[in-house]
Amino acid sequence: MTAVPPPISTTSPQVGTVHGAVRGTLEQGVAVFRGIPYAAAPVGARRFRAPEPPEPWEGVREAVAFGPTAPKRPYSPPLDRLLPDPDVPGDGCLNLNVWTPSPARTGLPVLVWIHGGSLLHGSSAVPLYDGAAFARDGVVLVSVNYRLGIEGFGVFPDAPANRGLLDQLAALAWVRDNIAAFGGDPDLVTVCGESAGAISIAALLAAPRAKGLFRRAVLQSGAPTALPLDAAARRTTELIAKRLGVAATAGALAAVDPAELLAAQTEVTSGGSPLTGGSSFQIVVDGDLLPRDPLEALLDGAANDVDLLMGTNSEEYRLWFVPSGLTERLSRIKLRLALLKFKVPGATARTYRANRPGATPGELLGALATDLLLRVPLNRVADARAGAAGSTRLYEFGWRSPVLRLGACHGLEIAFVFDTLDRPDAVALAGEDAPQELADAMHAAWVRFAACGDPGWPAWDTSRPVMAFGPGVPAVVSAPRDEELHGWAPYRSST
Repeated sequence: MTAVPPPISTTSPQVGTVHGAVRGTLEQGVAVFRGIPYAAAPVGARRFRAPEPPEPWEGVREAVAFGPTAPKRPYSPPLDRLLPDPDVPGDGCLNLNVWTPSPARTGLPVLVWIHGGSLLHGSSAVPLYDGAAFARDGVVLVSVNYRLGIEGFGVFPDAPANRGLLDQLAALAWVRDNIAAFGGDPDLVTVCGESAGAISIAALLAAPRAKGLFRRAVLQSGAPTALPLDAAARRTTELIAKRLGVAATAGALAAVDPAELLAAQTEVTSGGSPLTGGSSFQIVVDGDLLPRDPLEALLDGAANDVDLLMGTNSEEYRLWFVPSGLTERLSRIKLRLALLKFKVPGATARTYRANRPGATPGELLGALATDLLLRVPLNRVADARAGAAGSTRLYEFGWRSPVLRLGACHGLEIAFVFDTLDRPDAVALAGEDAPQELADAMHAAWVRFAACGDPGWPAWDTSRPVMAFGPGVPAVVSAPRDEELHGWAPYRSST
């Protein structure tokens, strides 16, 4: 179906979608449409099912406020002070927002943002994700909500797996069918995400059903990973069901009050982190949407025609380890146990120690875990794509926040990418004096990548170029961290 745009107002822009007309707002020269449903509300008979199209509406739907967010709870202290997570009540959480220079334009590049939050937190309403700067610079920005936690990623015998990923696919299909009416080019779509959003995109890259829905992809601080559909994948779902005293089935949990289900989920999943583990939710290899492990698929050439921009922050671990005190609290004995758990070669551990004189056991564990879970798989993917039709580019964000000694921690780069350093949630992580010139450079690189696939530095080759965004002036560095990365067996096997 093709959307037919109605006349455009200069004060209240109006656009026709395949489900009905929407009216947005004009904010500092940018047309903004918020809370547009891309799928029906996942409640009642639709709960724990694959997303279904929304019901068409008559007349013009107001799209001036963010739509409902997926059921979730705030981050646990002390992260709740650093990561504000707006909660908008309502059932219709499968909605999206559009920022565009003008619906009257045509052929503009499109960037679709998939938020992070460990598949438990986050939404498109986070102020940090305001798309005005992208629209100002000629890119249509779309931000998406999707189901979280047990609603989106619980594993049941009587419901499809990876429902949150299915939601993301439905949103991308909406973009394909409607974005031209907002000035965007449906054949020039870049999907971009951070943390769990990047992990989701890596899975979509390996999902045959997603082929053709985007031309380029950006993975910020997230690598391809998924669990086999086995007992480990079902564990968190079963723990929640046990706490509620019901069977671990979609049918049984659909009868539970949503607030009670969310409370049980919070009790089961509290206390862990993406680096230290704990009960949480993962994408699973379900044999349907995701027929095989996404890392294996990408190493074997899946999505080789898609341009990739991938990267990490220099000190990812500090977001979890510093506020919790783990950098100082972790003992040498617990570090040794962690090295055994992660199967870290002795020579590798010695290299990390030698390169970080004076580091605490917690800092060493954080650096090791960051590389094992993020840099090693991303570099393996980059190496495997040598000669691919799609280009591959890597970056590292290294500017250090002075706030609470967070350093170049997980999530810090987002405000630089969106050029939203003045937002309160950006100030909470980066402080009040974060360098605007670095935001200018990163934001411009993402705009260029969405427009033409070249963010402004050389594609990955045998010299292993990485764009270092701070500290200091952005510059290309050849083969950074290779001494440490080559100490990991999975990395050695791919080079």
